[in-house]
Amino acid sequence: MKTIIASLSILFFTTSCGFLGSLNSNTSIKPKESFVLGNNKHGVFKTHLKNEGVTVLKIYKAPIAGGTHSPQLVKPRETIFVKTEKNTALIIENTGNEYASVTLKVKGDLNLGMTYKN
Repeated sequence: MKTIIASLSILFFTTSCGFLGSLNSNTSIKPKESFVLGNNKHGVFKTHLKNEGVTVLKIYKAPIAGGTHSPQLVKPRETIFVKTEKNTALIIENTGNEYASVTLKVKGDLNLGMTYKN
C-alpha cells in the first residue's frame, strides 16, 4: 500500500509541476503590442499555441543575430504548432485593438527569456 501511495505521489508531482519538461501559460497581450519568447541564447523548442482571443495574431521568428522570418497569421480560436530554432525568438504580435489571449504549451529547451514589447 505504501508503494502505491508513493508511486502516485511521484506521478502527481512530476506531471503537475512540469517536471517532464513543459511550460504551460495563458498570456494576455495588449492591443498593438507583442510577447517575445526566447530572445536569448537557447536550444530548440516547440510551441503548441492557441489564439483564445478575438483578434488576429501575427506569429514570426526572430533570430537573436537579427532579422525575422516565417510569418503566419493565427485567427481567433485557431491552434498552430511552431518549431523554433536554436537562438531564435518566437514573436506573438497582437494586431488588433483589443486585448489578445493566447494559450502556450512549450516543450524542449525551456531556458527562454520572456518579455513584452510595443
